[in-house]
Amino acid sequence: MKTNRFTTEQIIGILKEAESGMPVKELCRKYAMSDASLYNWKAKYGGMAVSEARRLKDLEEENRRLKKLVADQALDIQMLKEITKKSGNALSQAQDSETLAGTFRAKSAEDLQTCWVISFNMAL
Repeated sequence: MKTNRFTTEQIIGILKEAESGMPVKELCRKYAMSDASLYNWKAKYGGMAVSEARRLKDLEEENRRLKKLVADQALDIQMLKEITKKSGNALSQAQDSETLAGTFRAKSAEDLQTCWVISFNMAL
């Protein structure tokens, strides 16, 4: 990932210099940047205070984190759908609930309850 050479505070300072009347070419030469960068910053940070820019950066980071979370959940849902589809095919192949229940061996009361829950879920 590309890292920025300038912090948000520095960008706001450069924009304030541009607003005060300093020519764009001179600013670009002074800070060794392209004029396209300056215009992009103007579009993004124009008229903002430093605190607003920090807030924007925090919101962008939170948005990135939430998008990642949603993507992970979408993958989990897709995986569960695939598992459900496969187990649904297994259920249709079973002759009856006796055949299906016979595949599970209960060793304790907890195992019996687990087998019942699994067979009930597969019947749905």
